[in-house]
Amino acid sequence: MTLLPEKDPFDLFSKWYQEVLNSPCKEPTAMTLATCSKDCIPSARVVLLKEYSKEGFVFFTNVNSRKGKELTENPKAALVFHWTEFSRQVRIEGEVRLLSGKKADEYFSSRARDSQISAWCAIQSSVLKNWQAFEQAIELKEKEFHNTQVSRPDFWVGFCVIPKVIEFWQEGEYRRHTRFRYTFVEKS
Repeated sequence: MTLLPEKDPFDLFSKWYQEVLNSPCKEPTAMTLATCSKDCIPSARVVLLKEYSKEGFVFFTNVNSRKGKELTENPKAALVFHWTEFSRQVRIEGEVRLLSGKKADEYFSSRARDSQISAWCAIQSSVLKNWQAFEQAIELKEKEFHNTQVSRPDFWVGFCVIPKVIEFWQEGEYRRHTRFRYTFVEKS
């Protein structure tokens, strides 16, 4: 199969992403997020893509988590989509911007109620010493928000990775892989 480049990398990403979304792929939105602390200590974990556009790739998290702190200290990141079923990978490197509270509110309100309550109670990137205390915190939040809408905690935020580089990789026979790399140039 010959892979041809697109003029716009977002067109190629959209084609590949739609193929994955329309397939039985278990977690099509999963992407590895790599961050780096201000002391240059790297860290990577899997997060879920919630939306994308020509402006960038969006995910949501607790700003007090390790990734949130690292993105606040050093607003640069890399993303990797690895779709094994398609023998494809997309790598993205770029600057990171915090999304507005309104955007975070919109996404938070779309989540399942139990997930909203858990977001209030989970202390991401911390060692959980007592599962029962976590369950009790959830019960208290459920009572607090009984018969009311669950508001978004201030620490639940959205980030957008604004690409500087997008690289597409398609596996080929006998390691004859195809790779297209797009580098964004700032207009002056």
